[in-house]
Amino acid sequence: IYSINGLLNESHPLILKRPFCAPHHTASDRALIGGGSIPKPGQISLAHKGVLFLDEAPHFSKTAIESLRQPMEEKKIEVSRTNATYIFPADFMLVVAANPCPCGYFPDRNRCRCSAGEIRRYFSRLSGPILDRMDLLVRTSAVKLSDINGGAGNEEAGASIRERVFAARKIQEERYKGRKYSCNGSLGPKEIEEFCILEEDAKALMEKAFHKLKLGARGYHKILKVARTIADLDQSGKITKRHLAEAIGYRMKMQDEEQ
Repeated sequence: IYSINGLLNESHPLILKRPFCAPHHTASDRALIGGGSIPKPGQISLAHKGVLFLDEAPHFSKTAIESLRQPMEEKKIEVSRTNATYIFPADFMLVVAANPCPCGYFPDRNRCRCSAGEIRRYFSRLSGPILDRMDLLVRTSAVKLSDINGGAGNEEAGASIRERVFAARKIQEERYKGRKYSCNGSLGPKEIEEFCILEEDAKALMEKAFHKLKLGARGYHKILKVARTIADLDQSGKITKRHLAEAIGYRMKMQDEEQ
């Protein structure tokens, strides 16, 4: 992929690390998905098996963001021309960041003067179908001085987190041994039914969340797969109510109005 785009040279003849691509918010549709008279891979293909990071996501054009819908599902992108159709790989992890409002100060009304309508328009480029395709939707609060100066000292160390992630991935590799996939994120509806089994009290919570959050099939399956991963991080064979509750908490909608 990088060779086609002329990004390899004698000093870097091979890509030895997973890629991290962070295009500017002025990037065009073509820059993201690829194209041209002689089609070349775009940023989503350069991020294949790595991370595509869209900072200030609401400032990207709506068409550019919507162009990610198909490759996020199919892990590839098709670029059609009169004489041929080109297929480029696009199995990337999408990470998106956005401010809480255009000025960035919401909900601090001493500094934020954005109206509810302005905030809604700001987030309108992140459509429901795009948000529905994301596994985690998390709202963060402003950083405190104590956090900058070392925090409270009770945070889990990065090395410990790394070990738990490796252990969870090992569990998944063993669980799906002999199959075409090796992690929970690749499960389809039939596999979810087989491997994402909820305890009885968790089933009741899932039913309640399904109706309250007005989930579709995709959102429902996302929660179950995330819950399965949380259980793996906890080295638990079963998905408990606690695991499911945490996964549901990661389906928060983006802030689009003052509440």
